[in-house]
Amino acid sequence: MRKLSIHELNRISTHQFKDADKLPIVVVLDNVRSLNNVGSIFRTADAFRIEAIYLCGVTGTPPHREIQKTALGATESVVWKHYTHTIDAIQELKNNKYTLIALEQVESGMHLQNFAPQKNNTYALVFGNEVSGVAQEIINACDSCIEIPQFGTKHSFNISVSAGIVLWDFYCKIKTTNQK
Repeated sequence: MRKLSIHELNRISTHQFKDADKLPIVVVLDNVRSLNNVGSIFRTADAFRIEAIYLCGVTGTPPHREIQKTALGATESVVWKHYTHTIDAIQELKNNKYTLIALEQVESGMHLQNFAPQKNNTYALVFGNEVSGVAQEIINACDSCIEIPQFGTKHSFNISVSAGIVLWDFYCKIKTTNQK
C-alpha cells in the first residue's frame, strides 16, 4: 500500500465547496473558549460539508491566528455567523424549522447510537463550553439532547473530539437514510 500524495486526494476548491450540496446540519458553539477547538470544529465541518457554524457568546471568530492554526483554511469554505447571545441563534434556527439537539448529559437523554435522523430534516447540533457545557437555557430551548456513551473515569470528551464523533455519526446516518 502507498500513501497518496496531496495531488491525488481530489480535493475540491473553496468555490466548488460553496456550490456543493451540504449535509443539513448547522453546528452551534455555545460559549466555546478555546480558539483551537473552534478551528478544529471548522476543519471537521469542512470535511463533512455541513451548512454552517454559528459562533455564539464568547466563542472566538475568524480571522484569528489561533483558529487558523487548527482550521487550516476551513474558515474560508465553511459559512459562519456570530451571535452575541446563543438564544438568538437558537430562535433563528427554530424559526427556520431546524430540529435542535444539544450534545449534553441530561436526565432522559438519548445515546448517540440510538438517534435516527429523519429523512429530509435539518438539524442544529449545539456544543457547549469546555467546563460548563451547554447552558440550561439553551437545553430548555432544544428539542432533545444526545450524549456519547463513555465508560472511563472522566465522562467528558474534548469538544472538538465530540464534534468529530457526532458529525461522523450524523453523516453516516443521514447518507444512509436519504438513500432509502
